[in-house]
Amino acid sequence: MASTLSTLREVQVERTIADPGMAEPRPVSASLEGIRRRNAALDALFYDVSVVTLDEARTISPWLAREGSILHVPPTGKGDLTLCATPDDLAGVGEVSSLAVAGVGSSALGSAAFARNIADATGEPVAVVVSGYGLSDLVSEAMGGWFLFGAANRTRMVERLVSEMKAPTASDLGATELRRSSKDTATVIALLSDPRFAFTLLTGHSKGNLVVAEALYALIEVGEGKLPIPADTRIVTVSAAIEMPRGFSRITDVIGAWDWFGGLNSSNVTIDVLVPHAWHHTNREVPFHLPVTETFARLLTT
Repeated sequence: MASTLSTLREVQVERTIADPGMAEPRPVSASLEGIRRRNAALDALFYDVSVVTLDEARTISPWLAREGSILHVPPTGKGDLTLCATPDDLAGVGEVSSLAVAGVGSSALGSAAFARNIADATGEPVAVVVSGYGLSDLVSEAMGGWFLFGAANRTRMVERLVSEMKAPTASDLGATELRRSSKDTATVIALLSDPRFAFTLLTGHSKGNLVVAEALYALIEVGEGKLPIPADTRIVTVSAAIEMPRGFSRITDVIGAWDWFGGLNSSNVTIDVLVPHAWHHTNREVPFHLPVTETFARLLTT
């Protein structure tokens, strides 16, 4: 198993090799590249990236911030991850029953690590949607981070706030429409509405839970109140308790006992699993982590 530092180093080196022109002064691309590399570095803290092999890290490095892409991630020792650009590509890889989303702004590295932790708990491959910086996420970032919207899911008052900001390319959209127009949310909507997939587990970490929730809300609205997937689908939120649509019967909210950051981002819902001595991160090499694999292994036996 690689270490956190060796995995991160491999990603950064391979990304530079993949596109030497990244060092050239291209205004938008250069600015975003700094954010992308920062996100990969943050993923090394927040996610258990040592479970991603060095070969896998090389594979995904050029696509660190390709929001909306899908990774097919098998359990440790049962094959390498596969990068899928579309749901069609995912369907061609093989059956998958778990769908995950890491925190918005995370890179493919963090997404792969989160999915691998879950796959090791279920013993089966996991599909994970790579989150990133869509328009709504850039608005959140400019305002100091998404934690400022911690109660947005509870009250949905942020819709008026963002619409009043008159974003140049989306002045007529509220926060809900902005979130749903993000590629990560659109991809989750596409996967949940695709009859080729029958997900029995949906999960997210941090703001990834909001992506899952918004996708479900959108599909319910389109279906005029009908649930888009079975009511007994297992939904597990990790490190941010988000209000999910009514009707689902197996929702479990998990958060670290010391996770004040996740608490700021949580809706006013009952926490089902409070993990002792755990903060927001899931990297097993960092003290006070939330052990994703062990936690899911216990949950899925109940």
